[in-house]
Amino acid sequence: MPAPRTPTWRDLVPGSARAAGSTAGSAALALGVELRQLAITAAWESRRAETITPRGLHARATDLLLGVRPLVRSTRTGAWIKGDASWDAVRRPHNPYPDDPARWFAELYSIGRDVFAIGAFADSSEWLTLDTVTSGLLWPHLRTAEDLGIPIVATQPFLTVTLADTADAVVEIARRSQSGGGMRVTAAISVDGRPVPAAQVRAIGRTGVYAYDAPGDRIALTLAPLALDDPLHTLLAAGGEMAVPAVDADEFLREVAPRVAQHVAVRAVDVTVPPVAATRPLVRIVFRPGDALEYTVTDLTPEATADLAPEVTALVEAGSGERRGVEAAEFMVRVVPALEARGVRVETSGVQRAYRELTGSPRITLSTVESSDPDWFDLGVLVTIDGRTIPFTPLFTALSLGRKKLLLTDGSYFSLGHPALQRLRDLIDEAGELTEWETGPRISRYQVALCADFEDLADETLPAVTWRATAAALRDVERIEPVPPPTGLRAELRGYQQAGLDWLAFLWRHRLGGILADDMGLGKTLQMLALIAHAREQGETRPFLVVAPTSVTTTWADEAARFVPSLRTVTVGATRGRRTASVSEIAADADVVITSYALLRLDAGEFASTPWAALLLDEAQFVKNPRTAVHRAAREVPADVTFAITGTPLENSLADLWSLLSLTAPGLFASERRFRQDYIGPIEHGKVPENAEGGPFRAARLARLRHRIRPLVLRRTKDLVAPELPETQQQEVRIELAPAHRALYDATLQRERQKILGLLDDLDRQRFIIFRSLTLLRMLSLAPGLVDPAHARVGSSKLDALADQLTEIVAEGHRVLVFSQFTSYLALVAERLARAGIAHVQLDGSTRRRAAVIEEFRAGEAPVFLISLKAGGFGLTLTEADYVFLLDPWWNPAAEAQAIDRTHRIGQRRTVMVYRMIAADTIEEKVMALQRRKARLFTAVMDDEALFGQALSADDIRGLLDE
Repeated sequence: MPAPRTPTWRDLVPGSARAAGSTAGSAALALGVELRQLAITAAWESRRAETITPRGLHARATDLLLGVRPLVRSTRTGAWIKGDASWDAVRRPHNPYPDDPARWFAELYSIGRDVFAIGAFADSSEWLTLDTVTSGLLWPHLRTAEDLGIPIVATQPFLTVTLADTADAVVEIARRSQSGGGMRVTAAISVDGRPVPAAQVRAIGRTGVYAYDAPGDRIALTLAPLALDDPLHTLLAAGGEMAVPAVDADEFLREVAPRVAQHVAVRAVDVTVPPVAATRPLVRIVFRPGDALEYTVTDLTPEATADLAPEVTALVEAGSGERRGVEAAEFMVRVVPALEARGVRVETSGVQRAYRELTGSPRITLSTVESSDPDWFDLGVLVTIDGRTIPFTPLFTALSLGRKKLLLTDGSYFSLGHPALQRLRDLIDEAGELTEWETGPRISRYQVALCADFEDLADETLPAVTWRATAAALRDVERIEPVPPPTGLRAELRGYQQAGLDWLAFLWRHRLGGILADDMGLGKTLQMLALIAHAREQGETRPFLVVAPTSVTTTWADEAARFVPSLRTVTVGATRGRRTASVSEIAADADVVITSYALLRLDAGEFASTPWAALLLDEAQFVKNPRTAVHRAAREVPADVTFAITGTPLENSLADLWSLLSLTAPGLFASERRFRQDYIGPIEHGKVPENAEGGPFRAARLARLRHRIRPLVLRRTKDLVAPELPETQQQEVRIELAPAHRALYDATLQRERQKILGLLDDLDRQRFIIFRSLTLLRMLSLAPGLVDPAHARVGSSKLDALADQLTEIVAEGHRVLVFSQFTSYLALVAERLARAGIAHVQLDGSTRRRAAVIEEFRAGEAPVFLISLKAGGFGLTLTEADYVFLLDPWWNPAAEAQAIDRTHRIGQRRTVMVYRMIAADTIEEKVMALQRRKARLFTAVMDDEALFGQALSADDIRGLLDE
């Protein structure tokens, strides 16, 4: 995004054509005007509008419409054309048009759409129809078009358009000499002082008109502002003229003509219009079924409403109208008595209801009742006002829909604006969606902090026994009762690991799930095995299901055999078609069943038909996408609780955290949509000042999020709980590209930048193409030969630098891990090391001898281990290495942290040297900046600091391509 321009003295006069950067006169956009008509269609077709021609106008000048739309200038002919301009285009945040004209069109669209008349024809095409625009803002807005250099032009060659300055109107009442005493009522219209036939004038709402003339094969169209009171508006709708039969002439002169003269100037020809007779003001009210009424007000003088409340004046000044629901009740309780006190007569018909306003303060009683679902409690909220018990269902519906008042079945009503009810509304919004409470209000056992807020609000609380126990325990989460290490555990737990077991046992005791989010390398597997052993010793007989990446399943089996040999552990490593026993049969003779995410997805039905004590999701980032089959399969596993085990519960966005909590703590947050609205939006995508980094609203939302998840997420960092670990020394090494490499990269960058920036307005649809271009630039930063073998001769400066470093490091007896996202680049590294005589092994997605390759490195046969980030970023313990090289940065900092933690974990006794090799002045430097921002988001939510970050967005991608 370009930096804002500093104003100069030329900007002192807004809109000045001489102001620096002014768009005046630029004519980037024009307002196209077209005279349209409703087409004749078959009875079963919806009505549509189409362009009218001079011949069509002569033949049928009915059902006319005035349409407008944005136009752009043709680069070929210079004419104003439709092109790619549209109302949607000018309203997009990032459009190709100058700011002021684009804003002008967006505001015009808002004026036209927001006040569209109910029941009027709505043109669903790209045209905006002005006929029913009632806002008086239309005319001053049209006047500003010239100041911004926006011409108002016709869209057809036979049409001319003029915006007039003024228009005047008079209602003429005259005798019809040929009608035997009848009369003619005509609208006499003049535009800029020139009379125009009323039959050729159409109304634009109540604020203006357009007049047309069709001399020969052309149409002249004139738009003008004109206040249209009821008589004028009605006359224009009737074609500009009405006839009064002779038999009705006296009644017309006595009853109607004087009232017309009250609203608009009247010119009487050969008749005398009598003055309005003094009458007593009258309100007629007709009651309809369903708390509805219609009213008309006649002969109401300003004196009758003087000094009355504004709402009373506003309701009656319209002259007539209808009221429904609580508005009908207020009309009868407030408006009618106020008018009667001023001497206004009131006449009613129909069945009248007795309405009463409740004005007392609400009293709230809260109760929780255990339900059939162990994860949920039925929530009772009892509200009383002035001794009247308020039914919760209509109250909840009204609060959820944001209504201001509520009318009850007995005719009483009350305001929902009381602070207590406003707080209740906020808590209901956070607790759940309307559709989730269709069977009555419910609250999840995981929403303890939320229930505390309900209790603070209530005047009286009657909680369920189980709920009170859970709530009390979770509120006291800082003082968890310790448990002794299981007798069958063959390991000495470190202090923080014992604390982790205490926390896990606490959650298990209350049948609550959670996320164990310790840093990688702190023994999360051991803590979970300790929990399983503890549960077994407490009498649990059902098996535990462990799901992990395929490469990690053997680690679970090995560590279970090593640390808790008494557990009967079985690995399900094949699909049903390749097994002799079903999952249920295997589980019947096991304490722990281990399987992979792939098999959980493929055999979801089998795992869902077996009862489990608990579901353990290792490397749980594998189920962070709630729309995948593996996430759905995990959700369907019938287990008392679910534990997520991951050092990266938040990789790219807070949505990752919500996804894991939806499995481990269902109901903690109402829904994904509400979580995005309440947390992801304010914390990640601050678009307004109060959401800016460090802004108070954003900070409050972050604090609330931490408060909600605190009892159910446990995270300890190595710095905090393993101070004996040697430090990591991390260094960014800038590599300058060779001249030929630089020229090739810069040329490709310019081409891809233009392509990507043109696609960002539709990021979701174009995401694949955009990321393919970004990947191309990342690969080109490494080695041109990765993109095109024809460029292999250009070489790789980073590869040269790496080879020099490894030669020296290996000679000193060190072991090295080398990571890259790209296996093709690792192949180039392997080739270079082979030429240099440096022994190495490689692990990527194609490796079939994974265990043998790992053992070869651990045994010291090969000092360099080349690892693809995807294949070796988790499930490995390689403390034999003390050097790590990251060859290409990734915008997810968690991925790099996992790579480093393959060696920087419990058991490491040497300082770990980490080198991030960055190609200078390339996309890699932009990726590093983005990575740091994402790391701040993780830290802010998980590590209790007050910095903020953003998820990968269109703005992030623009930042990757900035000059």
